[in-house]
Amino acid sequence: MNDIDAWVWWLVAAAALGIPLVVTAMPEFGMFAVGGVAAAVTAGLGFGVVVQVLVFVVVSVALIAVVRPIANRHRAQRPQLATGIDALKGKQALVLERVDGSGGRIKLAGEVWSARSLDAGRAYEVGQEVDVVDIEGATAIVI
Repeated sequence: MNDIDAWVWWLVAAAALGIPLVVTAMPEFGMFAVGGVAAAVTAGLGFGVVVQVLVFVVVSVALIAVVRPIANRHRAQRPQLATGIDALKGKQALVLERVDGSGGRIKLAGEVWSARSLDAGRAYEVGQEVDVVDIEGATAIVI
């Protein structure tokens, strides 16, 4: 196997490692594929098999050691932008019809919502501002 054949084999190995990345969505395979490309470049520059394998191992392990913890940290973070009903929690609303434990109407984010108070014994009169603490179905829970 001469130097040109070596870099071709490394690229084939990188492509083969890229296939499970797409199929399984495991980023480690992508990191191994990048190690294969680095080894192909090393082979193309004329270095021996031992150096090629060493470059493959070092680049792959370095990527896993550095990129994987960063990816896990980003995956664990909550999204910065709240959407849907999560964006409505904590907003203020205007009472349109008396709101108590059994129901009522509020104007929330420009729309009319059915609402009920969190504390069943508490009532809010027309014109009062209330805070939305939760959304259950199409009903806002307010305090």
